[in-house]
Amino acid sequence: MKPLNATQLMESSSKPRGVGRVRWWIVWTLFFSTVTNYISRQTFSVLAPLISAQYHLTHTDLAKILGAFQISYAVTWLLGGIFLDAVGTRLGLALAVVFWSVINILTGFASSVFGFASFRFLLGIGEGFNWPGASKAVAEWFPSQERSLAVAIFDSGSSVGGAIAAMAIPLIALAFGWRSAFVFSGLLGFVWLLVWLRVYHPLDRHPRVTSEEASYIRSGQEVPGVSAERGPRRWLQLARDRNVWGIVLGRALTDPIWWFYVFWLPQYLSDARGFSLKRIALFAWMPFIAADIGNFTGGLISGYCIRRGVSVVKARTWVCAISCLPILAGIPAAGMHNVYAAMGLICFALWGYASWSTMGLTLPADLFPQDVVATVTGLSGLAAGLVGAIFTIAVGILVDRFSYAPAFLVAGLMPLFATAFLFLLIRQPIKSSTAQA
Repeated sequence: MKPLNATQLMESSSKPRGVGRVRWWIVWTLFFSTVTNYISRQTFSVLAPLISAQYHLTHTDLAKILGAFQISYAVTWLLGGIFLDAVGTRLGLALAVVFWSVINILTGFASSVFGFASFRFLLGIGEGFNWPGASKAVAEWFPSQERSLAVAIFDSGSSVGGAIAAMAIPLIALAFGWRSAFVFSGLLGFVWLLVWLRVYHPLDRHPRVTSEEASYIRSGQEVPGVSAERGPRRWLQLARDRNVWGIVLGRALTDPIWWFYVFWLPQYLSDARGFSLKRIALFAWMPFIAADIGNFTGGLISGYCIRRGVSVVKARTWVCAISCLPILAGIPAAGMHNVYAAMGLICFALWGYASWSTMGLTLPADLFPQDVVATVTGLSGLAAGLVGAIFTIAVGILVDRFSYAPAFLVAGLMPLFATAFLFLLIRQPIKSSTAQA
């Protein structure tokens, strides 16, 4: 007998037979958009030791370049979320991928701090659409009991993309020059675009979705598809909603951890461990694989709890609470003399972070109508990106003046505060108060 894959196993335990799988094709396409997204953004980070040596960049210079991306990326999470709610997921993500792919190719022609920072700023504008768009698609296409797995699938693309970039980009740079690596990573977006335009259509007019699958999806969506309020009143209602602030504060205090490891790990391995570019390629992919496992750990556990009768909010928040503990392992990593022990602790920390992050990205679809999911996700991304930019710039200054140790300490402690805000603020919405009259 042929063994079931992960998707088939999930479906067999949570839905009646005969329901189609168009939604899984869509979420795996979103997975590959996240892969290409991360390969593009990580190209500079992986090549930073080589570029820094060629142009004599300080850590403060690198922080400015990396921070430029995070600032525009943060703003686009919010504005992009509003834009996606207005024009739809299909067109919005298609335009975003074309934009970020072109900008990434052009980054290969930069030759100064200002040039790299400018292109990284523009790259952040394009790439900021990916997560609000993917979260919106999951809200449209998945019932509550499957959303955490769906989010884990597309979000795990960040880990896979980061791992591929860590392994492949140095080899491309060594073989063809570092500028060619930007061209390679930029062209991937156009390949994805062709697949996206064929696979994704809205649920109510998808040419290949069955009526059984559409009914199954709608029957499992606890929050209504359309919010009751319109115009400015809708935004005022969101601003007063404690769930919005729980999600915003939670992500603002966890996402900077990811940016720290993603952006600074190659430079850390070069500075503190003396790694060459080739040796970075051998080690830097490992934390991304650990994060990939963490995405599915959180998604599968919370989905299992929901199917066993645990409330959606309780399942998500308790997974976050448990996920905080592994993140603390990053604190002693900076002081480890053995590089294998240090990398093991970093991998353990990112495993916990990714489990937490999957819950943070799932909560907007759990708590809000579909027509504001991208906006709420974007607002949380704005806060996370701005705090992340501040942290990135602070890391550059700390490393130039002291060491990496204070940054590892702060990165380990922030999730404790993030989880406290979730427990204080997040509440299951009352259906009657959110449903359209």
